[in-house]
Amino acid sequence: MYQDELKKEIKTLLKERNAVLLAHNYMRDEVQEIADLTGDSLALSIEASKTAAEVIVFCGVHFMAESASILSPDKTVLLPRLDAGCPMSDMVTAEGLLRLKEQHPGVPVVTYVNSSAEVKAVSDICCTSANAVRVVNSLREREVIFVPDRNLGRYVARFTDKTFHFWEGFCPTHERLKSGAVLRLKDENPDALFVCHPECSPEISALADHVCSTSGMYEYCRNSRSRRFIIGTEAGILYRLRRENPDKEFILASPGLICPNMKLVSLEDILDALKTLAPVIKVPEVIRIPAKQALDRMLAIPRD
Repeated sequence: MYQDELKKEIKTLLKERNAVLLAHNYMRDEVQEIADLTGDSLALSIEASKTAAEVIVFCGVHFMAESASILSPDKTVLLPRLDAGCPMSDMVTAEGLLRLKEQHPGVPVVTYVNSSAEVKAVSDICCTSANAVRVVNSLREREVIFVPDRNLGRYVARFTDKTFHFWEGFCPTHERLKSGAVLRLKDENPDALFVCHPECSPEISALADHVCSTSGMYEYCRNSRSRRFIIGTEAGILYRLRRENPDKEFILASPGLICPNMKLVSLEDILDALKTLAPVIKVPEVIRIPAKQALDRMLAIPRD
């Protein structure tokens, strides 16, 4: 009953504030349930920018709210938990990236959207986990600097003949998934397909029947004739997978696939953010403009 009252109050305040509530696919079940839009981080920011909402409440982590601010500078962007960060994003800084660029003059920087606005601002082009291969192959140069995720970069390298200079960043949650756990589950469930995120290590990706983004997992599992799946990404994805496919079974590849940062935002936090219109995430124009250029270059690449 308490949660029902919270949800009702949130819905009322969303309407009063002319706000849109976004929830990343890894958020708590009850947060996804009440959101206006759920999805991958950049897709959410793009969709929110198209709405008439004056306020964006982003249930995610810091770099996601920054992306919303980059694409919607005239909207108020709220991050209900200011301490919701991303360890992988924190592994690369603009200063460190500039030093790496000096070591490889003329080599374009491809930056995963799971990065800070400052890092995006000193990058040439951004990518998502879904379009990273297409982005890298769109570049005429034969070498690329790929930041911050070494695992995504090595996955992309399988589909191109370019030379990569990797930043040694990674997602601690996906990194926790080990091949032994996956092999045991595959042995125990021979009829189940193993689907994983490209942020997993190359050893894990090599075991997968399909490697894709979180949104890609929804589509793949929905369209597959298989009835059982082993899921190699953060546990939050199970909420929507099970809701959209009640006749199918989804097995989390490891109990360690829980990101503590993605679980920070609660219904109480959302309500407080709407009441106080804080904390606000605002990217300064001197950073926002070059960061948006890196995103725009990505968005300009024709789809297959």
